[in-house]
Amino acid sequence: MKKTLLLAGVASFIAYGASAADFSYTNIANEIEPYVGADYVYSYAKFGGKAKSMKDSYHSGSVYMGTRMYDYMGLEAFFQMSGKRENSKHDGKHEAEFLAYGADLYGYMPLWCGNMNLLGSLGAANYRWRFKYPEVKAKHQNRMGYRAGIGAQYNFNENWAIRVMGRYTYLGMSRVNNLKEVTAGLKYTF
Repeated sequence: MKKTLLLAGVASFIAYGASAADFSYTNIANEIEPYVGADYVYSYAKFGGKAKSMKDSYHSGSVYMGTRMYDYMGLEAFFQMSGKRENSKHDGKHEAEFLAYGADLYGYMPLWCGNMNLLGSLGAANYRWRFKYPEVKAKHQNRMGYRAGIGAQYNFNENWAIRVMGRYTYLGMSRVNNLKEVTAGLKYTF
């Protein structure tokens, strides 16, 4: 009798655990919200070395896709491409442009009204710069940059949102030490 009760108890425990596990996997699937978006990006670059004479502001476009999990965190991959900037100097034309791709981890903090969130981000990205000087035909440089950002997001409804971010990226290159960026864009959640 004791063995039967013990076996019945263990079977009940396993059945309850299996039911709870199924419930938790369902909750995980319900708590993941994939999204896509596009941003306008204004970048201010701190140049040094031979690139010191370059114009330091860039206008870029960025596209991204990611997922928000459990209302408080998210993971996002992005691609960004700047326009070419030119300077005419006494020795000729100087040009610079860049593209970047990488990933950011986001933290969301809902505010008093349910539609507003404060954002924080940490991430890494590969930056590919192209420089062209009169004495150099074209020079490409790749560097991994580390990014940190803060911003806000306003949700119009369950699908559409607008967000604004300020971001600092450290590159540590001889030509480009860091970037300070401001982004604004539209986001669609599935």
